[in-house]
Amino acid sequence: MHAHCESCYNRRCQAQAEEGVCCPLVACRLHCGAFFHLCKEEAHLPLCPRARVPCLNAAYGCPARLPRAQLSAHLRACPASVVVCCMEWNRWPADDGQSYPSPDLHRNLMRERQRGESQDQDLDLDLALALKDQERLFRSLKMRNLFPELTRCAGDEDERETREEEKKKQEKKQAALEKEAAKKTWESFSPFQLNVTPEKDENLEEELSEQEREALARKPLEVREAGLGNFSAWESMFSMAMGGCREAADWEQDASGPRKPGGVTEGAEIPRVSPESFPLAEKKAFPDVHVEPMKIVTVRTFKVPSSFLAKQSRIRNPRFYKKDNKAVDTADLQEEPQGVPVWEEVQASLLCCLEKEQRGHLITEKHCTDGLLQDEGTQTFQFLSAPFASTASLADLTAGRERQLHLQLQLENVSRRHHKASSAFTAVCGHTVHRREYAAHYKNVHSDIQMSVNGWFLQRCPLAYLGCTFSRPRFTPSTHQANVVLTEDLGFFQLRPVVPAVESRTSSCLTLTSLPFELLCHVATFLDSVSLSQLALASRLTRQVCATLLPTRGMVSLCWERTAHSGGGVQWRAEHKVWHFSGSFSAVDTWKFREVPSMSEHLKLCPFYERESRGERFLLPDVKRKGHSARGEDVRGDPQS
Repeated sequence: MHAHCESCYNRRCQAQAEEGVCCPLVACRLHCGAFFHLCKEEAHLPLCPRARVPCLNAAYGCPARLPRAQLSAHLRACPASVVVCCMEWNRWPADDGQSYPSPDLHRNLMRERQRGESQDQDLDLDLALALKDQERLFRSLKMRNLFPELTRCAGDEDERETREEEKKKQEKKQAALEKEAAKKTWESFSPFQLNVTPEKDENLEEELSEQEREALARKPLEVREAGLGNFSAWESMFSMAMGGCREAADWEQDASGPRKPGGVTEGAEIPRVSPESFPLAEKKAFPDVHVEPMKIVTVRTFKVPSSFLAKQSRIRNPRFYKKDNKAVDTADLQEEPQGVPVWEEVQASLLCCLEKEQRGHLITEKHCTDGLLQDEGTQTFQFLSAPFASTASLADLTAGRERQLHLQLQLENVSRRHHKASSAFTAVCGHTVHRREYAAHYKNVHSDIQMSVNGWFLQRCPLAYLGCTFSRPRFTPSTHQANVVLTEDLGFFQLRPVVPAVESRTSSCLTLTSLPFELLCHVATFLDSVSLSQLALASRLTRQVCATLLPTRGMVSLCWERTAHSGGGVQWRAEHKVWHFSGSFSAVDTWKFREVPSMSEHLKLCPFYERESRGERFLLPDVKRKGHSARGEDVRGDPQS
């Protein structure tokens, strides 16, 4: 820096250029409007608003390079600006003991869905959402966590590999013992760990058991001359500590008489230690001998038994009541093996999970009430598919069976029972959307549709509790006629336009792929993200068309892979980038009511609506009062009464 340029910030500086003092005044080469001395050009580039720099999300996959002044505006359309929806809701089992079950409705809905009898089965949004949550729940429930006693071990190959690994470990352990016994030397001494050569340290620390270490310590070992001084120092310290313990024990026995068995309880005090209790040589090792009484507070205190009132004679004589320990088994039921009820896997699994959610513990968990009593319950389950595989989930057990609905059609957003974070019945959205699409995704999917699907967005027959499966959607987008459907394989909502059937007058029909490539790209700009993701799977041509919209309409994310180092470490690395479209449909600002018949029109033909016609007259409650007969006529004959 020059002496003049270092402190000059005048855009109209008239100083003459002089070597070692001042340099000429120049303008920015990128035409941002800044003027500075020539020596400050390199310092201006990191601040120039027109300098092209990578995006702020370059580390997350965005390949854009743009002027620095446009970074904030680019974040609104940056393909790496991705948001994961973390909306949560609870869906409880159909028969949880706190709600009125509707088994007939569930059975009829699943029967019509499997047979395809319902014409508008795609419009049953509550049923589609319940089946989606049920599939997620079944995949997350592992049988080894619920019923570990009924889970079989690995296969024969896994057992063979396990035996071979144990055999190798035994051989490695035996080799380490023989190698150590042949050397018979200590390399160094440590008060906490025995240090030998690096090769033997790992073998002894990982492979040798406690009995083998004790047997090895009893063998006569030749101490090296280099470690003789350390050995003497540690030996003297151990002897001093042991002598102090003996003196303290003798002093306590003389002061309080014979020692009584027992441990230190809460509230006990350590007696004062006098200097006369230690020899002169040991007073120097323990200079602070005037120790004050210290109160001992245990971490887990002992509770006084309050479950019974016993006499002192019975407490001192524990054999006053003779007790026999007896294991309880299903054989005590005096039932044949065929008479033991067989449980259904789904029913038992949901029962166990519900017990933990509502009670906070498992069915067979132990509970200590006080110092004497301990509550312990057992539950016996018998399944036809037991024993389960070690990696089996509830979804694997129900894969080949007839599909049934085991969860409620109604969902709740705010749980009234417990915290949702630790609940097995809590579902998370988890959809990845672009930042500009998140507001519309939350409003349309979760607020408008999902949380209002029961009774408002989707209306069912009032006699649905009896088994009637009739339902009708009540709303449609205000701009056009469309039905909201849920794609089960993807788990995304879609808007399916209602197109009137038009008879084709010409025999020849123009196909979509026959259009020019530029025209196809223009048509694709009118589609939403979920439609673009499906169009890309139609053909190679449509995939190329959708690829042109990825920089502006798509998203980019990093694909992480787990790699292992040669030294044994593990690291996650971003191997490549993945471009894809989100699952959001076109944003709907407002909804309007559909032009459909009233629910009363359905009740006229509902098979579950049973009418009871009565021909004879009957009295209504509280109709016959003073001076009035059952027919409503005045007994006294006054027509105006």
